Amino acid sequence: MPHSTAPSPALAGAALPLPAAVDVAIIGGGIVGVATAWRLARAGMRVAVFEKGTLACEQSSRNWGWVRTLTRDLPEVPLAIRANQLWGEIQAETDVGFRRTGILYLQENDADAAAHEAWVGKARVYGVDAQLLGRQAALPYLPASRRAWSGGLFSASDGVAEPQLATRGIAALTRAAGGQIFEHCAVRGIERAAGRVAAVITERGRVQAQAVLVAAGAWSRLFCGNLGAEFPQLKVRGSVLRTAPFDAGLHVTVNGKDFTCRKRADGGYTVSQFGSSMADLVPDSFRLMRHFLRPWLANNTFVRLRLGKRFFQELALPRRFPADRPSPFERHRVLDPSPSRRGVEQAWQRLVQAFPVFQGASIAQSWAGYIDVTPDALPVMDEVPGTPGLFLASGFSGHGFGIGPAVGEAMAALIQHRAPRADMHAFRFDRFAA
Repeated sequence: MPHSTAPSPALAGAALPLPAAVDVAIIGGGIVGVATAWRLARAGMRVAVFEKGTLACEQSSRNWGWVRTLTRDLPEVPLAIRANQLWGEIQAETDVGFRRTGILYLQENDADAAAHEAWVGKARVYGVDAQLLGRQAALPYLPASRRAWSGGLFSASDGVAEPQLATRGIAALTRAAGGQIFEHCAVRGIERAAGRVAAVITERGRVQAQAVLVAAGAWSRLFCGNLGAEFPQLKVRGSVLRTAPFDAGLHVTVNGKDFTCRKRADGGYTVSQFGSSMADLVPDSFRLMRHFLRPWLANNTFVRLRLGKRFFQELALPRRFPADRPSPFERHRVLDPSPSRRGVEQAWQRLVQAFPVFQGASIAQSWAGYIDVTPDALPVMDEVPGTPGLFLASGFSGHGFGIGPAVGEAMAALIQHRAPRADMHAFRFDRFAA
């Protein structure tokens, strides 16, 4: 959901002075950057987060709010399991809206059932909590439906958190642990010494740092490219709607194949669909075609392409810029795209068609956000080759919110030169070099 661009009261007027030096500087105040800062601050490290807008002003506050293990790419499953544990711990300390609602992926035919069974067969080695439900076991979770659901894939321990609460809640824990957070303070670039990271250059001045984490979401490619690091990432616009408070008798979080629906803490529902995602054709679409063409052809029912004014906006965006003058990050602090009217209308129609009880609900708001996408839909979580001390955590491809706390834990371990709990090989930076 669109987030206020006004600074929080504690930071109004950029009142907090910048530190001269920190151990770790984090670029980006979304769920990943803030969760990493929280883990580092708890470990006693001097850490500062620099956000060009306000905390979670982009995709971290605009996503579906799902906390799931189900149907994830297998390398993400251990992170998802760990994240479910961490969300519970965070909720015990501060309200982030985390609830174990259960998540149910519905199925209508033998092909759906076979896909679910195949995923469970592969993921069970990680100890995932997943059940294959037949029709009679699945229907009690649902309101009366016009569709002939044959069952589903269910996890009772999966759930939701509230994107409007989560990042700011973890930020409060970060500050309590000694971490610093600076909103409306863009990082323009980094400074190197003896080949490694030495400082970040912000719009308010220089801050010495032994390590820097780029967790800038859809902006990460532009930032890395200015440093000479080629990161293949594009933006996909996802559109979402919410209802006014309403009791549909649906409390489990549902993926109905062509719509999704989950109960919100405010009593309404968040509704979307995979087919409401849209990729604007931009200059990077052509620069990165060799990476993205094959994945797009394989998934063109989920993401539609569009040529519009965004092409010319990004064409005018400088790809190289100095750190001693205003950067693109200051000229356009928040990506706030309009939602796809067609996409949200289709999602709503499909929900109402599936569950007629929603005819009594009213749509309160719709919004959109830019999802940071990689060619294989897996993030990069790694030290950037060639620049010791520079780390990247981006390209989460719409999967980042739910695993955010575990990503923060893993990135904190990497930055401290410790082995993360999860195998990080699939998330290395250089996998796109070939």
